[in-house]
This record gives sequence, structure tokens and C-alpha cells, in this order.
Amino acid sequence: MAERNLPTWMPDILASALSAPGVGWLGLTIAVAGIVRGFSGFGTALIFVPVAGIFLEPEITIALITLTGVASSGAPVPRAWGQADRGEVVLLGLAAMATVPLGLWLLAQLDRETVRWIVTGVAATTLGALIVGWRFHGRLRRSGLAGIGALAGLIGGLTGLTGPAVILFYLAGQGAARAVRANTILFLAMLDVAVIGSLLLRGSVGFETVILAMLLSAPHFVTTLVGQALFDPRHERLYRAVAYGVIGLALVTGLPIWD
Repeated sequence: MAERNLPTWMPDILASALSAPGVGWLGLTIAVAGIVRGFSGFGTALIFVPVAGIFLEPEITIALITLTGVASSGAPVPRAWGQADRGEVVLLGLAAMATVPLGLWLLAQLDRETVRWIVTGVAATTLGALIVGWRFHGRLRRSGLAGIGALAGLIGGLTGLTGPAVILFYLAGQGAARAVRANTILFLAMLDVAVIGSLLLRGSVGFETVILAMLLSAPHFVTTLVGQALFDPRHERLYRAVAYGVIGLALVTGLPIWD
């Protein structure tokens, strides 16, 4: 991490964490992402990952977003637990956990720009499907749910965008806004744990990254509560519009052409 002039009384490990490139932008971005997550049930990774990727290496970015997600889960998860289809979410989550290591392995094989184009492709596909009005009709079998979860785990391990595959499945369907939001919150919490566990096993998470994630978790936790208070299931159209906007933001900010 880059060196910066910080107070001499500050512990070295904290000073090192605060010397991360773009730390001010990271804090502002995670705070905005918290509001979106609290309101829509997702959005943290879609907002944070493209911005953090400007300053940090991919594995550090993924570690930060997943650690922050784990630390901040206490805000939305308890309410979501009582509203979600827990059996469905567990199936999705277990399938995703199985493919996270493969996504992380692919991340290590690919160069940074290629990964950013993959992020762009995932966001563009998701947004395009929603804009054209694609809708899922009926109910998937368990094998179909497992396949969606596995795809989400692969993409999450490779890019840090843990939500798009499952978000597309839920938002493209006809489920009620409250249940969609609750299912998505629980799934993302499970997948955060899976990704960070895999990173720890790979030795990719340093103590400085953990400290920085703890610092970022504070504004994210608070703004998630704010976003949660703003959520109103009666405004489903607005809910979907916010979701489309978040995906569009990921697409635009993740374009490597802005470098």
C-alpha cells in the first residue's frame, strides 16, 4: 500500500491500512453502496468493485468487499431471515460455495484488464435482459436452482460481483418485492462467507486488508440501516428502477476504456 503522511501516534498497522490508495473514495463509495443495499437488498459489490478496482489489485478488492459484507450482515439479515424462502436460499448458497474456489483460481490465471471486461460483460448481460423485459415464468427444479447458485459462486470468486446471476433470476421473475429482497440478502451473506473463507485458505488476505475492511464496515453498516428504513414494498416499480440503475452503474464505471 502507498505511503502517506499520517499522525505519528497512530499504530503502524492502522496507519498502513489508511495508506491504501484511494481510501477516501473507497469510504465514500461503500457508504453509498450501503444505502442501495439496504433499500434494494443488493448493490454493494456492483457499486464498490468497479471503483476499488481503479486503485487496488483484484484479490484485495474482493477481500475488502466480502469482509465488509460479512461485518455488515447484522443490519439486514435478521429481518430478511423471517421473510425469505430459507430452503431455496440454502440450496443456492451451497451450490455457490462449491464453485467459489474455481472462480478464484480463474482470477489468478487472468490479467486485470480481462477480469474487468468480464465484469462489464456480466453487468451488460444482466441489464440488457431486464431492460428488454425478460421474465422467468414458473418455478425452477432443484437442479436449476443449484445451477444458478453455482454460476453465482463462479462469477463471485472471479470478479467479486457475487449477486448478478441470482439477482437476475429473482428480479426477472414475478416474486413479491419483499421476498425478493429477503432472499437476495440472505444469499449474498452466505456467499460473502464462502468467498472470504476461500481467500483465507489461499493466504490472500493480509492483516492490513482486514483492518481496512473493518474501517469500511462502519459507514456501510450505518448506511445500510438508512437504506433499510427507506425500503417500502408498496413501491415495487421504484425498487426495480433502483436495481436497474445499480446494474447500469456497474456497467459504465467498470469499462476499461476509462483508464
